Amino acid sequence: MLKLIARLGRKVLNFLGEFGQIIILFGKVIGYFPRAFKDRKLVIEQMAIIGSDSLPLVILIGSFTGAIAALQATLLFSKFNLINLTRGYLGASIATAVFTELTPVLTALVIAGRVGGAIAAQIGTMNVSEQIDALEMMAIDKNRFLAMPRVLGALLMMPVLAVFSNVVALIGGYLLTSIKFDFTFHEFFISIQDFFQMKEIYISLSKSFIFGGVTALVGCHVGFATTGGAEGVGNSTVRAFTISAAAILIIDALFGYVV
Repeated sequence: MLKLIARLGRKVLNFLGEFGQIIILFGKVIGYFPRAFKDRKLVIEQMAIIGSDSLPLVILIGSFTGAIAALQATLLFSKFNLINLTRGYLGASIATAVFTELTPVLTALVIAGRVGGAIAAQIGTMNVSEQIDALEMMAIDKNRFLAMPRVLGALLMMPVLAVFSNVVALIGGYLLTSIKFDFTFHEFFISIQDFFQMKEIYISLSKSFIFGGVTALVGCHVGFATTGGAEGVGNSTVRAFTISAAAILIIDALFGYVV
């Protein structure tokens, strides 16, 4: 019993220690944000990698997210023979689910897998091959040169990706409802117009902004801590995605409780 308690205590202490290291890294990165204009080439490069390079995958995920949300909603209402009664509200209900929950979370998870893992692998490879030591020998701060552009690029581009994902999700939802239940364009989108609230957009963009920053921070932190050669780089890639995905879901749950 004592061994179990001691093991649990070590896990808790390790978690708190790592959480503190991520917070310290975040503070150092924020301190370099005023230099973003001078380092704009690095920032723009990361914005392209995180944003435009991820756009096709985000559009694909977003379109099927909207279609699946519409399918589940229509199947639920049709199960109780309520589909005709809810025709004036279905588009709005799908839009609310898409804006506030589905696209921010699923887009963030996709980016965590694609970008967060890549950041950890890139920085981890530089760490185990002593390239980061070489940067420090040239008086180049790794937090400015490596972490700041990636974190800032993720903060700026994740809300943009969320907007694209929201748009294609609504299109996907409309196409499914029109094919399966003969919804017209007017029927679907007029309900969104009637019941739309700007709060839903604010929640979507706020979540995406936070998720993007968390993903990049975790990727940088894990990359800087990488040891053990090629095997360590592989482990760091998996670990970065695992931590990012868990953090995204936890933050989303906290959003649901607070907002």
